[in-house]
Amino acid sequence: MDFEVWWLLGIPLFFSLGWIAARVDIRQLISDTRTLPRGYFKGLNFLLNDQDDKAIDAFIEIVQLDPEAIELHFALGNLFRRRGETERAIRVHQSLLARPDLPDDQKVQAQYELGQDFFKAGLLDRAEEAFQQLIGGIYEPQARKSLLEIYQREKEWARAIEAAGSLQESGAGSRQKEIAQFYCELAQDELVQNRFDHALEMLEKAIATDRSNVRASILTGDVFLKQGHPEKAINAWVKVEQQSVPHVALVAQRLMDAYRQLGKLKEGLDLLKSFLEQAPSVDLLEVAYKAALELGLTQEANQMVKDELKRTPTLLGLDKLLDVRMMEAPAELRPELGVVKNLVSGYAHKFARYQCAHCGFKARQYYWHCPGCNGWDTYSPRRTEELSVMN
Repeated sequence: MDFEVWWLLGIPLFFSLGWIAARVDIRQLISDTRTLPRGYFKGLNFLLNDQDDKAIDAFIEIVQLDPEAIELHFALGNLFRRRGETERAIRVHQSLLARPDLPDDQKVQAQYELGQDFFKAGLLDRAEEAFQQLIGGIYEPQARKSLLEIYQREKEWARAIEAAGSLQESGAGSRQKEIAQFYCELAQDELVQNRFDHALEMLEKAIATDRSNVRASILTGDVFLKQGHPEKAINAWVKVEQQSVPHVALVAQRLMDAYRQLGKLKEGLDLLKSFLEQAPSVDLLEVAYKAALELGLTQEANQMVKDELKRTPTLLGLDKLLDVRMMEAPAELRPELGVVKNLVSGYAHKFARYQCAHCGFKARQYYWHCPGCNGWDTYSPRRTEELSVMN
């Protein structure tokens, strides 16, 4: 019982001690705050209100009055860079690096910021040099990421592979998908130069790095077709179905071209029809429809279009159905159908876009590397309208 009474008596004492400590901290905070220049708070307020111009003016005034305000130099340099005034940002960070009294940790920070300035200014050689100097220090992960961006922008794919591998080994997360895409870029360069063996070697490395890489399978088929081996090309492209069924739309025309070379167009059409049952696609339908007409299978071609429109009602499908109706309609009705078709075609083509799943960038053609966010393999092989209907 006595123990409990003592605890009760001690509570006011602990409360009083806490109150005294808090008062001391508050007084110290007020004292520190009073020593800060008034312009600091003005600049901070402008920053919070996204008024970068006025914030810069306020910070410049402070820096002129107190050249020792290193943190404000960093803030000022970053503001210049954010506004696109890279020359001024570079001067600020270079002046910091030139200071003999700058502590080592802030010297490294200034070096990193300077690299960012050069990168933003498009001075990639100087940015690379700045980031290379940070390897082995506390800014190594950030420097390696920046170096990877530089190598991608300069299309130095071999160096990009090395940089991505180093990042992966450092524990910065898996880079397998990116590395596989870099090998594909190398393979594509070799294919353009007709160096087929080198291209296949790069593609084997891409698939070994990422077995789900659809692009590697597509390019492998392209190499075989250029070498005059349509059977091998077909085998490579058919593997796309095992990796990602929706992506077969990207190889549909290639498959039909190879089957045409072999004189087996009907076999190719049957394959596309089986793909169409698994993965509805306007692009896939377009290739199958034309192949059926080429074989003289008009009724089968028309039925494919009707079935597909019932399954996936889109303007793109309706546009194709109107093609069918135009062929079937009496001559006197064709002008009216033509007007309707032109109207539908105009709207349909507006929706005939591929869209990046990461940033939403839309494009008429399919990209492996998004022009908007620079992400790899972020596009769906289906058009935006198809995706909206399926969702």
